[in-house]
Amino acid sequence: MFWKFDLHTTSHIDQLLDREDVTLRELMEEDDVLQECKAQNRRLLLFLAQDHCMQELVTLITTEPPADLEERSRFKFPNIACELLTSDVSIVNDKLGGDESLLEMLYRFLEQEPPLNPLLASFFSKTIGNLIARKTEQLITFLKKKEGFIGLVLKHIDASAMMDLLLRLISCVEPAPLRQEVLHWLNEEKLVQRLTELIHTGKDEERQSNASQTLCDIIRLSRDQANQMQENVEADPLLAVLESQESVASLLKNMFEGERSEASIVNGTQVLLTLLETRRSGLEGLMDLYSQGYERSYTVNSSILNAIEPHLKDFQQLLLDPPKKSAILTTVGVLEQPLGNARLHVARLVAALLQTTAPSLCQELCNLATMDLLLDLFFKYSWNNFLHFQVELCVAAILNHPSSEDRPSPGLQNHDGKSAESNPQVQEEAVETGGSSDPQTSIHNALVAHLFQKCRLVQRILDAWEENDKIQSEGGTRRGNMGHLTRIANMVVQNLEKGPVQAQITDLIKELPEDCIGRWESFVDETLRETNRKNTVELVSTHNIHSSSEDDDMESPFPNDLSLQQAFSDYQIQQMTANFVDQFGFNDEEFSEHDENINATFDRIAEINFNLDADDNSANAAAFEACCKERIRQLFSFYISTKQFNNHSAHSSLITRFPFVLCVSADARASTGAQPEGEGKNAPLVASDSSSSGGSDSEEDDKNAGASPPTAITSETTATPGNKTADLKRFVSCS
Repeated sequence: MFWKFDLHTTSHIDQLLDREDVTLRELMEEDDVLQECKAQNRRLLLFLAQDHCMQELVTLITTEPPADLEERSRFKFPNIACELLTSDVSIVNDKLGGDESLLEMLYRFLEQEPPLNPLLASFFSKTIGNLIARKTEQLITFLKKKEGFIGLVLKHIDASAMMDLLLRLISCVEPAPLRQEVLHWLNEEKLVQRLTELIHTGKDEERQSNASQTLCDIIRLSRDQANQMQENVEADPLLAVLESQESVASLLKNMFEGERSEASIVNGTQVLLTLLETRRSGLEGLMDLYSQGYERSYTVNSSILNAIEPHLKDFQQLLLDPPKKSAILTTVGVLEQPLGNARLHVARLVAALLQTTAPSLCQELCNLATMDLLLDLFFKYSWNNFLHFQVELCVAAILNHPSSEDRPSPGLQNHDGKSAESNPQVQEEAVETGGSSDPQTSIHNALVAHLFQKCRLVQRILDAWEENDKIQSEGGTRRGNMGHLTRIANMVVQNLEKGPVQAQITDLIKELPEDCIGRWESFVDETLRETNRKNTVELVSTHNIHSSSEDDDMESPFPNDLSLQQAFSDYQIQQMTANFVDQFGFNDEEFSEHDENINATFDRIAEINFNLDADDNSANAAAFEACCKERIRQLFSFYISTKQFNNHSAHSSLITRFPFVLCVSADARASTGAQPEGEGKNAPLVASDSSSSGGSDSEEDDKNAGASPPTAITSETTATPGNKTADLKRFVSCS
C-alpha cells in the first residue's frame, strides 16, 4: 500500500549530483549526506572518492577553522568530514589507505607545535584508528617509515586523543602475528620508558596524568589479551618491560627525585597499583576475596616487589610529611591540613602490598610501624571514608591471612616468570633457614602481634566508641568513621571465634590489662551486638500481614473430599505416562536408513495403551478403592431410603446425576448377592455387562431395552465376583 501512495522520499543529493558544478560543501550542507554515504549511494561515493574531494576532507579534519566563524558552526564541516572518512565504506577506506599523499597530509597534523586543538585531535585519532582496523598493513608500513612517529605522539600526549591512538595500536591490530610485530616495534621505540619519563616532578600535570593512564591501560590490555590467547603465544614485550625491576625502579626514582609533587606521586602510585592488581576488578573486591577463598586472577611478579621495598621508607615519610595543601572548607567545618590525594594513594598502596603477603615487605612495614600511622590518620580524619576503607582492607589482609598449612602457593613470581616454589635456589635457602619453620607465617604472626600490641587496636576501638557515645549524649553528631570501626570490631570478633590466627588473637586478648578485657567483653556482648542488630535490615516482615484472600481459602465451601478425586487423577496420569513416548520428532541416524523408518515414531504414538494395569494391587490403590466404596455405599443408601427408585423417571434422573454411583453399586450387589428393595420389579440399573452379575436378567429387561440405558457404563474386562480391581476399572469407566 505504500507504493500506491508513493510515500518513499527521494534524496536531494541525487539532484545535486546531476549538476556538473556541484561542490563538496554543497553536499555536506545536506542533512542526509551521512545516511546516503552509509547506505552505499554509488554516485555519492564515486564523487567523494575523487582526489580533490578526499584532499578537502583530510584538510578539514587537520586544519583549524578560522577563528572569526561563529562557534556553533565553526566545526560543523570538520565534524561531517570526519564522519564521512570513518563511515566504514570500502571505497573510501581503500582510497584513504592506499594513497600515500593523503596519509602524508594526515601525518603532518602531528608535526604541529603543541598544544593541538582537542577536537581536531579527536578527529585525527578517529580517522587513524579506523585505518588501523580496516587497512592495518598499509598504515603500519607507512608509520614504520616515520622514525619520529612515537616521539610526535608523546609530544602531544597532553591531548587524550593521542592516548587513545596509542591504545588502538596496541589492541586493535589483527591478526595476532601482525599485532606481535607492532608490539615489538613499539618496544624498540622504547614506548614504556618514554612514558615513564613523563611521570616526573618537572612535567606538566596533564601530561603526567595521560602518561600514567596510558601505562595502566597497557598493563590491563596486555594481561587480558594474554589470558585470552593460547599458552604457546609469545609473551607481550611491553608488559614484560613494565613488570621488570628496572622499569619499576625508574618510575619510583622519578616520583621521589627532586621536589616532591602530589601529581607525580599520585600518577606513579596508580601505575604501581595496576601492577599489583591480582584481580581485574581491583582492590574493591578484596573483602569478597577473603570471604570466598584465597584466589587470584593474576600473579604478582616478584621483581615489582623487589623494586618497591627500598622505597617503603619514602612512602612512610609521605604519610608523615605530605605535600603542602591549603586549608579547605568542608560541610563539617574548615580542614586546616587536608589528608590529600598523595597520602590516600599511599594507603591504597600499603593495602595492596599487604595483600601480596610478601615476607620481606611485611617485615619492613612492621619495622616502619606503618599500620600504627595509618590508624592515627583513621581516627584523625574521621570524615574521610576513602581512607577508612583502605585501613579496613589493611586490617582484613592481616587478620585473614591463611596459615601455612591452609595457604596455597603465594602466587608470587620471580623475574623469569617462575614461581618461587619451583625455583631450586629458593628451596635451598628455605632449607638452610630452618626447615620446618615458615618465614612467611612468622612474619605474618609478627604483623598480628604488631596490630594488637604496638597499634593497640582493641584499646583504640573502645576509646573511640566511648568518645563517640559521649559526643552523641551531649547532642553532637555521630562520627563518620563509626561504620568502618564497627566492621573492624566485627572482624576481630569473627577471627576470635574462627579464623586462621584464632589462637594467636586469643592469646593477645588475654595479655591485655584486666580492665581492658572487661571493657572488651562488655562491648562485644552488649554494645556491638546491639549495633549489629540495628544494622540488620529486615527486607520482609510477615508478622502483621493479613490478607483477605487467605481467609477466603480457609473458609472455602468445597469439601476436603475433593483431594481424593485429585489424587485419583494423578494416579491415572501416572499410569498413562508410564507408557508414553519419550520424544517427538526424528533422530538424524533414522534418515540414513530405509524410508519406512520415518513413520516409526508415529507408529509408537498409535500404540499407546491408555488402559490401567488390572494387576496393580499396591497398598495405595487398595486404600483408595476402599475409601471410594465406603463413600459410594453411603450415597446409595441415602437414595434407597428416599424411595426414589419406584418410577422410571426418577431412575433416569439418578443415572444422569450419579452414573458412577449406580455402576459401582450394581457391581457391589453382584459380588455380595444382595439386591436392593424393589429390584425384581423395576428395570435393572445396569443395561450391559450382565456377565459380571453371574445370573440371568428378568423378563422386564427385554421390555425396557428401548429405554436408552446409560451407555457409559461399560466394561471390556470380564470380572469375577469379588474382583476389586475390576470394580475399580468399572468405576474409572463410569466416571
